[in-house]
Amino acid sequence: MMRVAVIGAGIAGLACANALRAAGHVPAIFERSCAVGGRMSTRKAASGYADISFDHGATHFTVRSNAFKALVDDWHARDLAAPWPAAGLHAWVGTPTMDAPLMDMARHHDIRFDTAITAVTRQGPRWTIHSEKQRFDDFDAAVLAIPAEQAAPLLSLHDFDMARAAMGVTSRPVWSATFLFPERIAVLPDFLRGPAPLVHAVRSNARPGRGDAEHWVVQADWNWSDANIAQEPSAVSSALFAIFQDVAGEPLPEPLLADAQRWRFAHPSGSDLGHLWNGAIGIGACGDWLSHGFVEYAWQSGNALGVAIASEAVGTPIVPAQS
Repeated sequence: MMRVAVIGAGIAGLACANALRAAGHVPAIFERSCAVGGRMSTRKAASGYADISFDHGATHFTVRSNAFKALVDDWHARDLAAPWPAAGLHAWVGTPTMDAPLMDMARHHDIRFDTAITAVTRQGPRWTIHSEKQRFDDFDAAVLAIPAEQAAPLLSLHDFDMARAAMGVTSRPVWSATFLFPERIAVLPDFLRGPAPLVHAVRSNARPGRGDAEHWVVQADWNWSDANIAQEPSAVSSALFAIFQDVAGEPLPEPLLADAQRWRFAHPSGSDLGHLWNGAIGIGACGDWLSHGFVEYAWQSGNALGVAIASEAVGTPIVPAQS
């Protein structure tokens, strides 16, 4: 039985942890934010609107591979996910929020939230995980399920080939603005692609399992987001509201709530490595940056790494694998 530190509680990290747990190993998950989510993050509305949540990350996810379909079918059977044809033929969403399937994946795990990891070190065969305030000792292996830009410095002291793979990936940002309106915006469809500088606009209450309150997530493309990366959320929400209103072609009602979330690592340039694992020292990496930036690929990456760790004794080097 191995104790494995998994850094990151997005779908890749949780998939890796679930594969390890299924094989009888003991994962411990460290997450810098206050909840699971990553690419599938959900944010509660401000006080006074507690029944409203905004899925400010991925607008939907696709289901194409057999293994992921089996998982999503299980979610569907337990009312944790549902198809959403408005976003496309293979499109699904979590229900009643996008992060609901991840909360289900996380329920059996020891997760330390609000714990940003600053270093991973190795003494003999054992790994230590360091945050700013605490150290966590005695792990057999360490998994980095975080964006490439965050993984690279942690990997660089232990496996430079892995670090170089991470440094070769560039992630582009997306600003997501969230709006709660007092009435329905009838002029717009439930799911809108473009036009630039918008990439998506989603009527969140049109998704399965949501309430009736008219609330939208409006996402800018990466060129606009890059150009406005340093802006305050209030300025971004105002700017995207004006753009959204132009797209609607008529004045929109004043939002009851308006906010914006900077999604700094939204679109990784990606690679075909699938996942990384060095069994000689017990360190690995997974995530959408090792594939092509979609929820399903992130799950495949994490699951494949968990299976690889479970099936290989630490002490045997393994080349980067295809997932």
